[in-house]
Amino acid sequence: MPLPPAHASRFLAPAQVAELLDIEVDEVIALVHEGRLRGAQLGVPPRWRVEESSLEGYVAEESETSRRMALWRQSQAASFPEVWGASSAHGS
Repeated sequence: MPLPPAHASRFLAPAQVAELLDIEVDEVIALVHEGRLRGAQLGVPPRWRVEESSLEGYVAEESETSRRMALWRQSQAASFPEVWGASSAHGS
């Protein structure tokens, strides 16, 4: 039996995606409707399936957002000397 081509998409059930992301199935479907995950209704009767590669992209996007938010919180908590360096105007 031949293997599928390397570029062939693999599809996951919403329950699988929900388990991987530790969210509810309804949230997975909402992410598909928002366009944040690529999905389609496949089969008879139609059932939602999510393209695995879009899940990888979503996780990467969420990780980047979290990283940026952490940097923003650090910058808001930093004092001016920490951000701009020691001022030479105070003790020169």
